[in-house]
Amino acid sequence: MSANLKYLSLGILVFQTTSLVLTMRYSRTLKEEGPRYLSSTAVVVAELLKIMACVLLVYKDSKCSLRALNRILHDEILNKPMETLKLAIPSGIYTLQNNLLYVALSNLDAATYQVTYQLKILTTALFSVSMLSKKLGVYQWLSLVILMTGVAFVQWPSDSQELDSKELSAGSQLVGLMAVLTACFSSGFAGVYFEKILKETKQSVWIRNIQLGFFGSIFGLMGVYIYDGELVSKNGFFQGYNQLTWIVVILQCLFPWSHPCNNSYFPIWL
Repeated sequence: MSANLKYLSLGILVFQTTSLVLTMRYSRTLKEEGPRYLSSTAVVVAELLKIMACVLLVYKDSKCSLRALNRILHDEILNKPMETLKLAIPSGIYTLQNNLLYVALSNLDAATYQVTYQLKILTTALFSVSMLSKKLGVYQWLSLVILMTGVAFVQWPSDSQELDSKELSAGSQLVGLMAVLTACFSSGFAGVYFEKILKETKQSVWIRNIQLGFFGSIFGLMGVYIYDGELVSKNGFFQGYNQLTWIVVILQCLFPWSHPCNNSYFPIWL
């Protein structure tokens, strides 16, 4: 039963990841009238919906009792400020990472992005070895070398890429590549840091995700104010939102356990 659940979880994770990448890429390149939706606001909305989803899960675990839910949130979050503040670091990194992924998908095709982003497995492994003193076997290191080789070949220029460069400039490709590589390192560090926190405390993943979402919303709103404040004041917070935009946002928060900080190491430790 546990093996079936493991592979079912893997299948759901693969579906969620691939569908998110394709819809996000399409939403950022779709030509339509009016202003395009702001990626910074989409990050904030996804964080708020994740908080709501995790609160509902805690409510379910507390036998659907509002009194028990209030007590759990008060005891585990408000009464433990230092434990809550520990999540500010991965939350800030995660918010930066989410915005970088929008930048990457706006400047790279979906296939190149998806393959290159798998370097997060390598960065997570390196941070796990250095921060958690984990030991990798020969086959795991060999898998990482094969992964690096595959990513290198994907980035190797081809005739078709030279033709496509007329539509997508080398400058924008470099921006997309730097964005996804930075996201890989941030994903690896945040994932290992989050794992370390989970092992040091007894709080549930749902509580930890609520804490992450709280700080993520704050950092996200700061990003909206700093980078898109004028556009928001001119056209509104939900400018450019359509059905496709909401699909992207829902895919990001549909599975709270698929938080990048939680699953960046999932493929290698499965």
